[in-house]
This record gives sequence, C-alpha cells and structure tokens, in this order.
Amino acid sequence: MKLFGSSEKVASTPFSDFIRNASSREKKRVYSDVLKKATERQQAQLKRAAELRKAREEISSPTSI
Repeated sequence: MKLFGSSEKVASTPFSDFIRNASSREKKRVYSDVLKKATERQQAQLKRAAELRKAREEISSPTSI
C-alpha cells in the first residue's frame, strides 16, 4: 500500500532545482521579492475593491437636493 502516491522519478523543474541548489541567501532574496510583489498586488486589489464599493454606494444612495 502506497501512502503518498507513486515513487516514479519525474523530470526536474527549474523551481525544484532552485529549491535544492540555491543558497539560503539567494532563497531569502527571491522569497522577499515575491512577498513584496504579492503584497503590492494585494494592496492594489484592495484599493480597487474600495473604489468599486464607493461607486456602488454612490449609485444606490438617493441624492438629496
């Protein structure tokens, strides 16, 4: 009974090569860059969501004259 699937060898990928072979300094630099970019994308998405929410509120709110 195999607990974790097949034990067949598969071709190496650039990602797996990086994980195995990069120095801890290089991994830290790459991880930091990835986290920074992910955070920037999340902040941009939150900003767009807030703008959409505000626009919907303006449309659905009756304006008083």
